[in-house]
Amino acid sequence: MIKYRLICEQDHEFDGWFAGSDAFDDQVSAGEIACPYCESTKVQKALMAPSVVTSKRKTSGGTSPTEAVEQVQMFMSKVREHVETNFDYVGDQFANEARRIHYGEADEREIYGEATLDEAKDLIEEGVSVAPLPGEDKSKAN
Repeated sequence: MIKYRLICEQDHEFDGWFAGSDAFDDQVSAGEIACPYCESTKVQKALMAPSVVTSKRKTSGGTSPTEAVEQVQMFMSKVREHVETNFDYVGDQFANEARRIHYGEADEREIYGEATLDEAKDLIEEGVSVAPLPGEDKSKAN
Protein backbone atom coordinates (compact mmCIF):
# COMPACT_ATOMS: atom_id res chain seq x y z
CA MET A 1 0.00 0.00 0.00
CA ILE A 2 1.13 3.51 -0.77
CA LYS A 3 -0.16 6.71 0.80
CA TYR A 4 -0.46 9.82 -1.34
CA ARG A 5 -1.25 13.34 -0.25
CA LEU A 6 -3.93 14.50 -2.72
CA ILE A 7 -5.26 17.89 -3.73
CA CYS A 8 -8.44 18.83 -5.59
CA GLU A 9 -9.12 21.75 -7.93
CA GLN A 10 -10.35 23.78 -4.93
CA ASP A 11 -6.97 23.26 -3.16
CA HIS A 12 -8.41 20.94 -0.50
CA GLU A 13 -5.74 18.50 0.65
CA PHE A 14 -6.46 14.97 1.88
CA ASP A 15 -4.78 11.57 2.03
CA GLY A 16 -5.49 8.45 0.01
CA TRP A 17 -4.21 4.87 0.22
CA PHE A 18 -3.64 2.84 -2.94
CA ALA A 19 -2.30 -0.58 -3.90
CA GLY A 20 0.26 1.20 -6.06
CA SER A 21 0.86 4.07 -8.45
CA ASP A 22 -1.10 2.31 -11.23
CA ALA A 23 -4.11 1.87 -8.94
CA PHE A 24 -4.11 5.61 -8.22
CA ASP A 25 -3.85 6.45 -11.94
CA ASP A 26 -6.68 4.04 -12.84
CA GLN A 27 -9.00 5.41 -10.15
CA VAL A 28 -8.32 9.04 -11.09
CA SER A 29 -8.95 8.28 -14.79
CA ALA A 30 -12.25 6.59 -13.91
CA GLY A 31 -13.34 9.53 -11.73
CA GLU A 32 -13.50 7.26 -8.67
CA ILE A 33 -11.59 9.56 -6.33
CA ALA A 34 -13.50 12.52 -4.92
CA CYS A 35 -12.49 15.24 -2.50
CA PRO A 36 -14.11 14.59 0.89
CA TYR A 37 -14.67 18.34 1.33
CA CYS A 38 -16.24 19.43 -1.98
CA GLU A 39 -16.70 16.12 -3.87
CA SER A 40 -14.66 17.30 -6.87
CA THR A 41 -13.23 14.44 -8.90
CA LYS A 42 -10.48 16.66 -10.36
CA VAL A 43 -7.79 15.29 -8.06
CA GLN A 44 -4.04 15.00 -8.35
CA LYS A 45 -1.09 14.10 -6.17
CA ALA A 46 0.12 16.97 -4.01
CA LEU A 47 3.76 17.63 -3.34
CA MET A 48 4.76 15.83 -0.18
CA ALA A 49 7.85 15.11 1.82
CA PRO A 50 8.71 11.50 2.58
CA SER A 51 7.41 10.21 5.89
CA VAL A 52 10.28 9.77 8.34
CA VAL A 53 9.91 7.75 11.52
CA THR A 54 12.36 8.41 14.33
CA SER A 55 13.29 6.04 17.09
CA LYS A 56 10.66 7.74 19.27
CA ARG A 57 7.97 6.78 16.68
CA LYS A 58 7.19 10.39 15.78
CA THR A 59 6.38 11.12 12.16
CA SER A 60 7.53 14.09 10.16
CA GLY A 61 4.85 15.77 8.07
CA GLY A 62 1.57 14.12 7.15
CA THR A 63 -1.76 14.27 8.88
CA SER A 64 -2.09 14.87 12.61
CA PRO A 65 -4.17 12.38 14.59
CA THR A 66 -6.89 15.03 15.05
CA GLU A 67 -6.98 15.76 11.32
CA ALA A 68 -7.11 12.03 10.56
CA VAL A 69 -10.11 11.56 12.86
CA GLU A 70 -11.86 14.54 11.29
CA GLN A 71 -11.21 13.14 7.80
CA VAL A 72 -12.58 9.73 8.76
CA GLN A 73 -15.67 11.31 10.34
CA MET A 74 -16.24 13.45 7.25
CA PHE A 75 -15.85 10.41 4.98
CA MET A 76 -18.33 8.40 7.08
CA SER A 77 -20.81 11.27 6.94
CA LYS A 78 -20.46 11.42 3.15
CA VAL A 79 -21.08 7.67 2.88
CA ARG A 80 -24.22 7.97 5.03
CA GLU A 81 -25.41 10.97 3.01
CA HIS A 82 -24.88 9.07 -0.25
CA VAL A 83 -26.82 6.05 1.01
CA GLU A 84 -29.67 8.16 2.39
CA THR A 85 -29.91 10.07 -0.90
CA ASN A 86 -29.62 7.18 -3.35
CA PHE A 87 -30.90 4.02 -1.63
CA ASP A 88 -34.47 2.99 -0.77
CA TYR A 89 -35.33 3.31 2.93
CA VAL A 90 -37.22 0.21 4.10
CA GLY A 91 -37.30 0.94 7.84
CA ASP A 92 -37.60 -1.98 10.22
CA GLN A 93 -38.36 -4.31 7.29
CA PHE A 94 -34.70 -4.23 6.27
CA ALA A 95 -33.93 -7.88 7.12
CA ASN A 96 -37.04 -9.17 5.32
CA GLU A 97 -36.49 -7.00 2.24
CA ALA A 98 -32.75 -7.81 2.07
CA ARG A 99 -33.63 -11.51 2.17
CA ARG A 100 -36.29 -11.11 -0.57
CA ILE A 101 -33.79 -9.31 -2.82
CA HIS A 102 -31.07 -11.90 -2.09
CA TYR A 103 -33.34 -14.80 -3.02
CA GLY A 104 -34.72 -13.07 -6.15
CA GLU A 105 -38.20 -12.57 -4.69
CA ALA A 106 -37.98 -8.77 -5.08
CA ASP A 107 -36.35 -6.48 -7.64
CA GLU A 108 -32.65 -5.97 -7.00
CA ARG A 109 -31.99 -2.49 -5.64
CA GLU A 110 -29.92 -0.76 -2.99
CA ILE A 111 -31.72 -0.49 0.36
CA TYR A 112 -31.09 0.66 3.90
CA GLY A 113 -33.03 0.52 7.13
CA GLU A 114 -32.91 -0.87 10.64
CA ALA A 115 -32.11 -4.39 11.79
CA THR A 116 -31.37 -5.91 15.16
CA LEU A 117 -27.97 -7.44 15.79
CA ASP A 118 -29.52 -10.92 15.64
CA GLU A 119 -31.21 -10.12 12.30
CA ALA A 120 -27.91 -8.83 10.87
CA LYS A 121 -26.05 -11.97 12.06
CA ASP A 122 -28.73 -14.20 10.47
CA LEU A 123 -28.46 -12.32 7.17
CA ILE A 124 -24.67 -12.69 7.16
CA GLU A 125 -24.95 -16.42 7.90
CA GLU A 126 -27.32 -16.73 4.91
CA GLY A 127 -24.79 -15.01 2.66
CA VAL A 128 -26.66 -11.72 2.37
CA SER A 129 -24.23 -8.79 2.12
CA VAL A 130 -24.98 -6.26 4.85
CA ALA A 131 -22.98 -3.63 6.68
CA PRO A 132 -23.71 -1.02 9.31
CA LEU A 133 -24.25 2.47 7.96
CA PRO A 134 -21.36 4.67 9.12
CA GLY A 135 -21.66 8.22 10.35
CA GLU A 136 -24.01 9.92 12.72
CA ASP A 137 -27.75 9.42 12.26
CA LYS A 138 -28.92 13.03 12.47
CA SER A 139 -32.58 11.97 12.54
CA LYS A 140 -32.02 10.46 16.00
CA ALA A 141 -30.10 13.45 17.40
CA ASN A 142 -31.55 15.18 20.48
